[in-house]
Amino acid sequence: MNLKEKINKQNLPQHIAIIMDGNGRWAKKQGFLRAVGHEKGTVAVRETVEICAETGVKNLTLFAFSTENWNRPKLEVKTLMKLLVSSLKKEIKTLMDNNIQLKAIGCLDNLPSKARKELEEVIEKTSNNNLMTLTLALSYGSREELLSVIKRISEKVSAQEIETSEINEDFVQQHLYTHDLPDVDLLIRTSGERRISNFLLWQIAYAELYFTDILWPDFRKEDLLEAILNYQNRERRFGKTSEQIN
Repeated sequence: MNLKEKINKQNLPQHIAIIMDGNGRWAKKQGFLRAVGHEKGTVAVRETVEICAETGVKNLTLFAFSTENWNRPKLEVKTLMKLLVSSLKKEIKTLMDNNIQLKAIGCLDNLPSKARKELEEVIEKTSNNNLMTLTLALSYGSREELLSVIKRISEKVSAQEIETSEINEDFVQQHLYTHDLPDVDLLIRTSGERRISNFLLWQIAYAELYFTDILWPDFRKEDLLEAILNYQNRERRFGKTSEQIN
């Protein structure tokens, strides 16, 4: 029995989020420039998207570029933005063939105009696809997201549009970038690092965390299936006891 056949389709994570880490270290190990690692990482993205669609995962969010990544060397940032544009052009067929809708979250206005235009075009072209939603977190930081939520809700309170008594978890959820997505069930981070790095802090409150030493360019379909199987072997209690769950 192969890994795909072992997956329990009745217990799939409805939302998988991935911190795609290790492109630079992969390139360094191979004796290449960091840009080569980022380029090779696009292969892992394609395989991950395809196996999620094949398996039945409904939502996949990829941490593609953080608010902190703007502080990297200018050449690397420029290369990443060029790669974003070229990748979107190349992958439009994969998205359409697999009935996948593309979305993006983050401070998208900070993206170069060419990258933002290409992103908007692909989002529009795939807007009617409904098998799976692929969300790219670009120029994204969870603290920035939560600050924007606080500001918007504060403005509504100041304008007397709402009462503070109306503010609850559901109300906050409606103001998040991910307001139309379910909370994350499974968070994966590659490269051996064991931290969250300011990614979807609200949305991963009860997510199962899965860390692997595999560098992102080497991450393949089998590795994603291993992560899902690991998830399916865990007991998710959401604050309850095992007896209550069973």
